[in-house]
Amino acid sequence: MTERYDVVVIGAGPGGYVAAIRAAQLGLKAACVESRSSLGGTCLNIGCIPSKALLQSSERFAEARRGLDEHGIKLGEVSLDLAAMMARKNKVVDGLTKGVEYLFRKHKIDWLKGKGRITAPGRVVVSGEAARDVEAGAIVIATGSEAAPLPGIEIDEKRILSSTGALSLDRVPGRLVVIGGGYIGLELGSVWQRLGAKVTVVEALDHILPNMDQELGRTLQRLLARSRIEFKLGAKVAGARAEGEGVAVALDGGEELVADAVLLAIGRRPYTEGLGLDEVGIARDAQGRITVDRGFATTVAGIYAIGDAIAGPMLAHKAMEEGSALAERLARQQPSIDYDAIPAVVYTAPEVASVGTTEEELKAAGVEYRTGKFPFTATARARCNGDTEGFVKILADAASDRVLGIHIIGAEAGTMIAEAALAKEFGASAEDIARTCHAHPTLPEAMKEAALATLGRVIHM
Repeated sequence: MTERYDVVVIGAGPGGYVAAIRAAQLGLKAACVESRSSLGGTCLNIGCIPSKALLQSSERFAEARRGLDEHGIKLGEVSLDLAAMMARKNKVVDGLTKGVEYLFRKHKIDWLKGKGRITAPGRVVVSGEAARDVEAGAIVIATGSEAAPLPGIEIDEKRILSSTGALSLDRVPGRLVVIGGGYIGLELGSVWQRLGAKVTVVEALDHILPNMDQELGRTLQRLLARSRIEFKLGAKVAGARAEGEGVAVALDGGEELVADAVLLAIGRRPYTEGLGLDEVGIARDAQGRITVDRGFATTVAGIYAIGDAIAGPMLAHKAMEEGSALAERLARQQPSIDYDAIPAVVYTAPEVASVGTTEEELKAAGVEYRTGKFPFTATARARCNGDTEGFVKILADAASDRVLGIHIIGAEAGTMIAEAALAKEFGASAEDIARTCHAHPTLPEAMKEAALATLGRVIHM
């Protein structure tokens, strides 16, 4: 007997599991198809969560080695137990993936263990542990993305790594070449640099963090270079080959870099292999992303797609918002998402966070704007914490004062950006932020001062 569901979600990453949970909350009978042995997708298993656990651990290690003397704390020689660090990372991941399993049980969502293939509108064949045919009123494709390849480089996850392999090394490489100056490469490069690797970042463009305000990228590059991460910008990689115990990385122009390990981190691409998209007639764009309308509907009735499988920033929280919004649409509600209010964060030290329009985009569009900037070195809490690097930058419309973009580099930027996203969501003006009382002494005071700066009346500088 064929099982019938109101909603079948293919993929249990952040977008997929949120879509299933929200659908169940709204009274829809939901199932989620997932072939991994644990829920949570790339983010929880081999992406956002394990990388943040290692970033935290490596930052603690670096602080213990060099950052506590000025506080009057003497530790003596500090050593690294990499196995224990990895065990902690795995424990964090295991706890969170089990938490998603609990949420599925709580909301009576069926986990169909196996790979899903769409054979017709309203029908999914699941192969694997839970092999079966299921019928669905709506099918949601939430299969996420995979590491983008580069011609001439074959990943073996031993010496030539994707982000997956870079999260599970059993020793610190003496020399690590990171191909790609985006957030994945910079975060993982930071981890291994703190633990003792000599890191070189190779980026084809002339700047890092290509999707963010370029002033943030320039500042982060300067600060990471101070921590002895080297950068080769405007350099294209022609190939990489195993050589002895290491890897030789060939650059266009004839230069060659030798490393113990290479991390390929040039971005990600939608993962849609084996879903049967072509057979049922689901259209994709030139980048392989599934084409959808504003309601996430594909070109085939009753089939939808969200997250990394469609256009837009490949961010877990973007996928979550889409999963929730789609479930509400299936329940005949009318939610909307302001994509200009979706923040992005790079979890280096210092952190980098951004929401809204960059200065380069405003200039290209010919928009008249005012800029307000305030450095953390002028805030009391940053001085108390010893986290004085960076700034908050607010871009406001010259005529209406509406906030167009907020860009932060500094400690806890990823937390502070929530206020900025809220301001964008509610269409706030710089004056609104400036007249909001911020607790003293806190790092977010820099947000208030940056807003004041756009109005020409900064106080503490």
